[in-house]
Amino acid sequence: MRPLPRYLAVVMPKSHCHSKNKDTAGREHPLTRNSPPTANIPCPAPWENQKGSWGCRCCPGAKRQASGEGQASSLPLSTGSNCVKYLIFLSNFLFSLPSLLALAAGLWGLTVKRSQGIGWGGPVPTDPMLMLVLGGLVVSVVSLSGCLGAFCENSCLLHWYCGAVLFCLALEALAGVLMVTLWKPLQDSLKYTLHAAIIHYWDDPDLHFLLDQVQLGLQCCGAVSYQDWQQNLYFNCSSPGVQACSLPASCCINPQEDGAVVNTQCGFGALGLDQNVAGQVVFLQGCWPALQEWLRGNTGAIGDCAVAVVMIQGTELLLAACLLRALAVHEAAEDIEAGPL
Repeated sequence: MRPLPRYLAVVMPKSHCHSKNKDTAGREHPLTRNSPPTANIPCPAPWENQKGSWGCRCCPGAKRQASGEGQASSLPLSTGSNCVKYLIFLSNFLFSLPSLLALAAGLWGLTVKRSQGIGWGGPVPTDPMLMLVLGGLVVSVVSLSGCLGAFCENSCLLHWYCGAVLFCLALEALAGVLMVTLWKPLQDSLKYTLHAAIIHYWDDPDLHFLLDQVQLGLQCCGAVSYQDWQQNLYFNCSSPGVQACSLPASCCINPQEDGAVVNTQCGFGALGLDQNVAGQVVFLQGCWPALQEWLRGNTGAIGDCAVAVVMIQGTELLLAACLLRALAVHEAAEDIEAGPL
C-alpha cells in the first residue's frame, strides 16, 4: 500500500487526519489510498480553522467567533465602552445629516449652473456652490468614518477619524491666527468682494441671491453707499435699459409694500432722486459699514460658537481615543482567553 499523496497530507491536519483503521483482529493501520472511506474522520475543512484569523473587524463580533465547537464565546465590551461607542456613533450621525444635505444642495446648484451655461468659476474668488460641496464632502466623510468606526469597532477607521479631527483642529487654529494677523487685508478683500458682487449682480445667480440676502439682513444697499450700484452696467444712469438709475428690490425699505408679493420695481429711479427723497424709499447706508457694525456687536457670540465647535471636536477626539484603548484591551483579553491554538 502506498502512503497518501503529499498535497493531501498538507491539507489535512495531523492532529485530526491521522485516523486509524482497525481490522477484524483489532490491529490499527494508517489510512492509505486504497483504504475504504471512513465516516467518522474528525477532519474539519481547512477554512474552518482559519475563520477566526481571516475574520474582518468591519462588523461587531466577526473576529470574536469561536474557532471550534464547544469553545466559549468572546467577552463583550464593558458597559462604559458601549456607551462611548454609541455616543460617538450618534453624534457623528447627527453631524453627517446636515453635511450630506449641504453636499446634495451644492451638487444640485453646480448642476443647474452647468445646465444654464454658467462656468465653474465666478467673479468672486470662490464659488459659493463649490465651497458648499467641498465643505459638505469633508464633514460627511469624517463623520461617516466616525460612525462606521465606532459601530463596527474598526480600529483603522477610528485611527483615521482621530487623524482627520486633529487635522481639522490644526486648520482651525491656523485660520484663527491668520484672521488675527491679517485682519486688515481680509477687510480689504471683503470690501472688494462686495464691489465685485455689485458689478456682476446679474451675471451669477449665486451672487444675486447672496447679495440680496445680505442687503435684506443688514438693511443696507451697495458696498459703501447706495450710489455704488452705479458701477453695475444695468443700473447705471447712463444705461439705455429700463433699469437705468434703479436699484434692486432688496435695497428697498419696504419691498413688499404691505403686500404678499415683493414689488420688484420699488427701487426704479432711486439713483436719480435727491438723497433725502431716496432715503424714504431705499436704504442709503452701504453694507460694508453695516457689516463692520454687526461684527463688533456679535464678536462675543462668534467667539462662543468657535469655542463650542472646538470643544465638540476635542470631546469627539477624546471619546474616540477611549474607545480605541478599550478595543485594544478587549482584543488582548480575547487573545488570552482563546489561548494557543
